[in-house]
Amino acid sequence: MLHRTLQEWGGHEDMWIFGYGSLIWRPDFDYAERRLALVHGWHRALKMWSRINRGTPERPGLVFGMLSGGSCRGVVFRIPRHEGAAVLERLWGREMVTAVYDPRWVPCQTPQGPVRALAFTLSRKSPSHTGVLTEAEYRRIFEEAQGIYGTTLDYAHRTLEELRRHNIRDRHLEKLLKLAGR
Repeated sequence: MLHRTLQEWGGHEDMWIFGYGSLIWRPDFDYAERRLALVHGWHRALKMWSRINRGTPERPGLVFGMLSGGSCRGVVFRIPRHEGAAVLERLWGREMVTAVYDPRWVPCQTPQGPVRALAFTLSRKSPSHTGVLTEAEYRRIFEEAQGIYGTTLDYAHRTLEELRRHNIRDRHLEKLLKLAGR
């Protein structure tokens, strides 16, 4: 998949990466520019099982995936062309360890004009997709799930804080985090 993604990019222009979750607050790569962005046809959803980073096999946690439908506000990062392949390889090591995402190039609207960016999307057919979770299941996960990078609750809070810092409203995430406070 990495080879295919690099081929689809082509290497003839700067690379753009779309962040909708932890990439916004912890990109782990240098970038030349960051812009707010809107993607149509996809939305941010806390519906991907995490059995390592934010949970364990016995008590899985959750991380964000981008599911089809709706729209998603986030951030795009511009990587200079000559650094694109190396950045993508490092990013692959972080995002694609278990190969659960479907990387795809999506059109993004930014205040400075449209860009085509790589986004890590999630198929509803993936075994890592949670399907529908009840409020009680979200509360239990927020209370119990912890992995090598911390808790699902901290991850969700940190993402919401960073979204707010960029004046991005995510009502669904706000509603989910209110469950944790009950």
